[in-house]
Amino acid sequence: MVSLILTMLNDAIFSAIPAIGFAMVFNVPRRFLPYCAIAAAMGHGSRTLWLSFGLPIEWATFLAAALVGIVTIAFAKKHLAPPLMYAVAAIIPMIPGTYAFNTVIGLVQLTAQAEMSPELIYQVVSNGLKTVFILGALSVGLAMPSLLYFRSRSVIK
Repeated sequence: MVSLILTMLNDAIFSAIPAIGFAMVFNVPRRFLPYCAIAAAMGHGSRTLWLSFGLPIEWATFLAAALVGIVTIAFAKKHLAPPLMYAVAAIIPMIPGTYAFNTVIGLVQLTAQAEMSPELIYQVVSNGLKTVFILGALSVGLAMPSLLYFRSRSVIK
């Protein structure tokens, strides 16, 4: 239990740092940078929690992105700012760079070899699909709270 808390704390701290950096690149005003860091820390920390419970990374990413969407809507209401100002920088640490990198490296290895090995093809397809599904989970998970909150009609009649 203590190791899980330390892992989540470590994950939250080290995901807040790039979120602040990307928020600065996107010209987020200085007074809103801590909120971007909090949203990133909550999102990445919750993804680590879901992964520790055995949830696949795609579903854990979806739930974490939905949490980021909900939190950034609350921040936006509090500060009268657009939610995407917080959300975009907060989800960037969850982008699956390792899977995308391994996909591209595998594709380069496939083109360099004279014959194709089934293991390498499996690795390329597996990493590529995992990348696509994680990116889809980020997109849908981040968009869903806004789509449900900013409706002109109620969801439940």
